[in-house]
Amino acid sequence: MRFRPCIDIHNGKIKQIVGGSLLDQGDFATENFVSEKDGTFYGKLYKENHLNGGHIIMLNARDSKYYEEDKVQALKALKAFEGGLQIGGGITDENAKEFIESGASHVIVTSFVFAGGKVHYDRLDALKEQVGREHLVLDLSCRKRNDKYYITTDRWQKFTEEELTIELLHKLESWCDEYLIHGVDVEGKAQGIDQELVQLLARYNGNKVTYAGGVKNFDDLELLKNYGNDKIDVTIGSALDLFGGDMEFSKVLEYCDATITNLN
Repeated sequence: MRFRPCIDIHNGKIKQIVGGSLLDQGDFATENFVSEKDGTFYGKLYKENHLNGGHIIMLNARDSKYYEEDKVQALKALKAFEGGLQIGGGITDENAKEFIESGASHVIVTSFVFAGGKVHYDRLDALKEQVGREHLVLDLSCRKRNDKYYITTDRWQKFTEEELTIELLHKLESWCDEYLIHGVDVEGKAQGIDQELVQLLARYNGNKVTYAGGVKNFDDLELLKNYGNDKIDVTIGSALDLFGGDMEFSKVLEYCDATITNLN
């Protein structure tokens, strides 16, 4: 189980939010933490600790007045850790290559592919043609409805008609290199992982999977490690001391067998 760090950007600031609170109207989100540091700081920190495979998420809509400010911070992080970070938020076949050329290892896509609530395989083909399968991550972040998990789009505000199943994961894997999956109902709350979702993901054998959502302490990491059969990577946001939480960054790295260097 590898630790995958994150850089979430909203209204031009690096912050941690309650995932289910995002609204395009008014560019609103309930904030847990707003950092005084910029993208360069976090990019350098993750590079110094050899934490490849972390993700940057630009949380404003592309038509938001803040999107370009989000992008400025994202590009700073990419420059500081060239080839080490993935990026998502407003990615389409028209701009995906730009972010790869700016230093991203992968682009992360949801809404463009799941527009209108369904998978658009022609758009997957277009993305694959632009950047290659090896540079594409599909974000299949989901929420529960009627005891099933459905993929959500538009900053987790809209349900699609696509249920997250093992069959769907296998079907989509030929278009992408990895999956990023937030348990949106617990995202940003630091009240515990979505154990049922993790157990579902553990039944899948294929592309790399990173889980995010609800981690509050090392007991949760142990649950994730066990339920995920030690094959699901993890992201920690609000609970991490970098973002105002109680979990020490260095101890998380040690737990996840990541390489630790002097943070000073």
